[in-house]
This record gives sequence, structure tokens and C-alpha cells, in this order.
Amino acid sequence: MSATPRASVLSIAGSLLLLTACGSEISAGSDHSRYFPTVGTQPPRRIEHVVVVIHENRSFDNLFATFPGADGATAGKMSNGQTVKLKKSNLEYPYDLAHSWQSYIDDYDGGKMDGFDLEGGGDGHEAGTAPYQYVDPKQIAPYWDIAKAYVLSDHMFQTQGSGSFTAHQDLIAGGTAINSTESLVDFPSRMPWGCDAPKGTKTSLLTLQLKYLSLSGPFPCLEYPTLRDLLDAKHISWKYYSPRVQGSTGAIWNAFEAIKAVRYGPEWSSNVTTSDKLIFHDISRHRLAAMSWLVPDLLNSDHPGNHSETGPSSVAALVNAIGESSYWDSTAIIVVWDDWGGFYDNKPPPFHDRSGGLGFRVAMLVVSPYSRQGYVSHTPYEFGSILKFIENNWNLGHLGTSDVRATSIGNCFDFTQPPRKFEPIQAKYSRAYFEHQRPSNRPVDTE
Repeated sequence: MSATPRASVLSIAGSLLLLTACGSEISAGSDHSRYFPTVGTQPPRRIEHVVVVIHENRSFDNLFATFPGADGATAGKMSNGQTVKLKKSNLEYPYDLAHSWQSYIDDYDGGKMDGFDLEGGGDGHEAGTAPYQYVDPKQIAPYWDIAKAYVLSDHMFQTQGSGSFTAHQDLIAGGTAINSTESLVDFPSRMPWGCDAPKGTKTSLLTLQLKYLSLSGPFPCLEYPTLRDLLDAKHISWKYYSPRVQGSTGAIWNAFEAIKAVRYGPEWSSNVTTSDKLIFHDISRHRLAAMSWLVPDLLNSDHPGNHSETGPSSVAALVNAIGESSYWDSTAIIVVWDDWGGFYDNKPPPFHDRSGGLGFRVAMLVVSPYSRQGYVSHTPYEFGSILKFIENNWNLGHLGTSDVRATSIGNCFDFTQPPRKFEPIQAKYSRAYFEHQRPSNRPVDTE
């Protein structure tokens, strides 16, 4: 690829991805336009900084089942036909429920959304009633306070019904097609998930006929284009903040670990960090890049089984750091959860494409001085919707993946209003707590 001009690579690879990400749907006659209407896709250039915060493994209902005005549920169906009430639970849930492609298929059950009890329960048994729970709103008060003051999306769907590896790829590339007929699914056979994986590491694939090819895919050092290519072409600065990972799982865990041009190029040391805490340093020293992704330490990620409940406070600390800085008037902060984590959700995906999507609903928060106030967006989005907003914001062009069909999240903003005065988000743990917190040195997810 090094001998091919970048524009040509983007054109060829983008067209290839488009075939897979936007191919004919399983349901004949499906029309994406009725799910992704064209609305306010081109924002004015008031947004000079975008920060995408990627948390872990929570369905929309698990966090916002009872949020006023949102499409939530307090009961769900099980595979035996029974309806069970969702139990109010702690954020610090002890088990990591299954959330692979097969779990997605079991949970979805042809659109009936009643198979969550059949997935792996994290303790060696079927999950049973465990997925049918929602977090006590008092324990995630910062999320609810942000939703009340800014924007909560209750129709954000994963781009693929799979786990964290592909979800994080979707948030930088919009899809995981490696050729015109196959897309990556689930996670590589060994860690770290990327170019530093041990020799012989394989990936799994989905064909356009949704046939699962277990460990039949390539080594996870990939060459498809990402937002990085579009940003670099327009000389827009970017940075990817990711926590350090040590031990047998490898040196690092992040999406760009699997992108060959970044992992083996100069940007690996200049644009990719091994500490999520550095974003506070960059904000204080006025070094925030135009485009930032932030992957928090496992302890602060909301991941089930991490024996921690600091995730909501970590988001509040970031929002407050930006809100109290000179960046506030020009920044959009987008908080999203990468997959459903095995937890129940009541809303079936609006359609199925030939790449294993759409996946289940996750929550999205949009924080900006131009965000609509206390707005619950019912507009159908997917991860490509975030990419499309970024692309439109800087007139980057498009990758040709799910960003083509997706509706931009631009309608979460009202650019006719003057920038709102920032009001700090109250939280249990302060910014200082996170700046001095010892890293867990553990991967953010293993599925």
C-alpha cells in the first residue's frame, strides 16, 4: 500500500467497503431512508474539537430504562414465553455476560428480543434472568444529569451485532469489511487485538450470506482506511487516548493497534497514547487535538465485572475539565457505549444488512454549548452517524462505509443558539482522583 497514493487507496477501499456495509438487506424491499432520514447533516463550523468517549458493554435499557421521555422498558421477554421485570441493580455487576455474534443471534431471536436468558452468564451457566436488569439511577447520576441538561439518544444502534473489537473498529472506520464479501466479526484468537498479536493469530469472518467463518480471517493488522486518513488529508489534528495494558495480554489495547499504517508509522508515538489520563494534561496545556478518541481504563469503563463504579464520575471529570476551559465554546463531547454487553434491551434493530448489523441499542450522550437542552433524540443512528457528523464538520469527504447510509447526529445540536454557559456536573469522584488513579494495566475488554 505504501506505493499507492492515499487518495486512490481511499477510493478503492471505500468502494469495497461500501459493497459490504451498504449491500442489499436480508429483508427484500428494505429502504434505509425511512430509518435514516436526511436531517441537518452539515453543521456550521462552530465545532473545532470533537471528543468521542468510548465506554463498555451496556445496553440502553441497562442505563436508561426509566429515563423520562426515553424509549425504555422495565420488563422483558424470555425464551420460555414468560415476561420478567427488570431488576434494579448496582452498576458494579460481578459478571461479564456473553456478547459475541452468536449471543446477538440468540438474544435477537428473529426480532422477538426474547433470547437474552440463553446467552452465557459469565459464571459457566446460561444467563437466565441476569441480563434483565437496569442500573439504579442514583449510581449513575452524572449520566442522568448530563442527559437532562444536554442530549440523550435512545435510538443509537451498534453498527454490527458483535463485541468490543469490531465496535471500536466501527468507531474509527464505520465497518470491518476486508473484501467485497467478508467482514470481521467477534475478536481475534489472541491478544493484543492488533498488529502486535502473536504469530498465527486469526480473526473470524461473516460472509454476505451471514455464514460464520470461525478463525478463518487474516492476522489482525488491517489496511482499510479510517477517519485518520481523512483527517490527515485535510491536516486536521487527531489523538487517540488509550490506557496502558501490561502482562500476557500485550502492550496496548486500542482500535489503531490493528491499523497497520498507524501501528508501523510515526503517528503511533505522536498520536496514540498509552495513558487515558493524558487528556487532562492536554486540556490544561491547551494541546487538545481537533479530533480525540478516549478509551478509559477498565476501572472507569462501566465494564461488568471490573469491581468498580467510577465510570460516571470519570465522564463528569472530562466534561468538567473541558467545560471549565477555553475549549468549551468550540467542543462537542460524544459519549457512547461500544456494545450491549449481554444486557436486555427492548428495541429490535430496525433492519439487518449483510455485514451482521445493525446491532443492539446503546446509549449516546452529546454534550456541547450548542447541544439541544434536555433533548431525547429518537432519530435512528448507528456508529456511522458519529463518523458522518465528524466528516461533515470538517468537510472531510466520506469513507464509503456505514457513514454513507447513516444519519448524522447533527440534529442533536442547535447552532442558532448562542453557546450555553457551562454548569459543572456533580460526581462522587473528582478530576484529581482520576489524575492520580493507578492504572489497572488490564485490557478494557476480552470479548
